[in-house]
Amino acid sequence: MIPNVCLSRIFGALLWALTLSLVATPGRAQPAVDTAVVYQNAQFIAGDGSVLNDGVMVVRAGTIEAIGERADTPLPAGAESVDLSGRTVMPALIDAHAHIGYEAYTGWGAEHYGRENIIENLQRYAWYGFGAVFSAGSDPLELARDIEAARQAGEYRGARLLVASGMAPPGQGPNAAFLAHVLAVEARTGQRILRGAATAQQGREAVREIAASGSGFIKIWVDDRGGAQEKMPAEVYRAIADEARQAGLRVLVHQQAADDMPGLIDAGISGFLHGRIGPELDETMAAAMAQRDIFLVPNLGLSELRWERLADDPFLTELLPAGVVQRIGDAFDARTPAGPSASYEQDLREGMARLQAAGVDIVLGTDAGAVRDHFFGYAGHRELEIFVRLGMTPLQAISAATGLAAQHLGLTDMGTLAAGKRADFVVLDASPLADIRNTRRIHRVFLGGEAFDREAFRQAAQ
Repeated sequence: MIPNVCLSRIFGALLWALTLSLVATPGRAQPAVDTAVVYQNAQFIAGDGSVLNDGVMVVRAGTIEAIGERADTPLPAGAESVDLSGRTVMPALIDAHAHIGYEAYTGWGAEHYGRENIIENLQRYAWYGFGAVFSAGSDPLELARDIEAARQAGEYRGARLLVASGMAPPGQGPNAAFLAHVLAVEARTGQRILRGAATAQQGREAVREIAASGSGFIKIWVDDRGGAQEKMPAEVYRAIADEARQAGLRVLVHQQAADDMPGLIDAGISGFLHGRIGPELDETMAAAMAQRDIFLVPNLGLSELRWERLADDPFLTELLPAGVVQRIGDAFDARTPAGPSASYEQDLREGMARLQAAGVDIVLGTDAGAVRDHFFGYAGHRELEIFVRLGMTPLQAISAATGLAAQHLGLTDMGTLAAGKRADFVVLDASPLADIRNTRRIHRVFLGGEAFDREAFRQAAQ
């Protein structure tokens, strides 16, 4: 007799093999490669702060060939026309801070980390309208490259995967619970994820090794975890940043204390993945960040998970098995959460305003996947809502999740709706400029000009 756990795993593997085949096939017949498709009669949010209220967009062979006001944009002869009257088109979203592969919805941890689960996570992102995700310091580079190459080869359709190589003092970095799982994935795959650096010289050597591997990003941890870990010394992160700059690598920082930010800014890092935006981030720090083009990901949604009963939100639960919905609802009911205090709201609103006034780029990132039940894709839409609640306009929030995210991650072929860009875009049934929650009203998702079959994925996910 086959044990129940084995049957479950066999069934799961077969189900996701079917899912991959379904989602790799678009929901509508695709035009021939050389046939142009004209999307018209829609509002187009370009992702760079501009809007076309009566625009047209021409897509051919997975690329945007032209976009502009209808009256000013010539249409190619013989093109297929798609009428989007009453709808809004915006670039596919980008999550600039996540940890892919550990969240499996029925569980979380190293035992779930593998090719099939990562692909499922990337397809879940696509279902929510995301075209790319940056997984920050918790993945084997070789496996990530293999999965991304499979996407590019058309083996599955999902969000693009970027990863960073992780660096911290030896044996440290992620929080204790997550660190154990990252090390378990290292041991199982035989592939390096974290590199330890106790001295400036070790930091430089590790950067050279990462550069030789072809990685474009380094994620460092500068956090003592409340005294439970050793914080990376300034002389080490300065050496890492200097060596990375010479090699053309971007250094992104997980930093917990705001008083570490001035030293990291001065070192020349590229961005903060847990940037503090409260009163401790003053005008001087904001100006220094803007001068050096250092971006900031606030990651606000992670701390707000405890304030809302997510089991009541159909935008999340329609992709979850009933047992998972029951579990997260029961977990919420077992505690007595309080909402944000007035001082919390005021401090964050003022901090957001300081950063914007200084010209600092605020970029969307969620930290999804770093803990259980911080769900891929869904968390990004909540982050957009938080941005607007704290004072951003909807247009600014969308730019933070599209054009600005692409710019700071070096994604030159996506993030905006412009001629020559890859045709990664989302069609919405209502304008998010009127209500940012309309990003949830997804009509269709296109990746490389081809439709992602959201219904097939939804059925398989449930």
